[in-house]
Amino acid sequence: MSPDDPSGHRIRCHLDDLLVAREMTLTELAERVGVSIVNLSVMKNDRAKAVRFSTLTAICDVLRCQPGEVFSLAPSSDGAQQ
Repeated sequence: MSPDDPSGHRIRCHLDDLLVAREMTLTELAERVGVSIVNLSVMKNDRAKAVRFSTLTAICDVLRCQPGEVFSLAPSSDGAQQ
């Protein structure tokens, strides 16, 4: 974890890419998933501290993807695997 990373984690969210690929807006995804646009925006901007499995399941169902397409683990700043 990078000491200058304000999020405190290395998980990266790829909702932007998935939405572009599916020609969908964040507003449409929020409506279809049943969560607020604010919550999805926090996730999209890598500021979420947690995600409910039920929310992740709904996102994957709507976007027709796997959890690993929504999130990835960024390399550590020192290059070591953790």
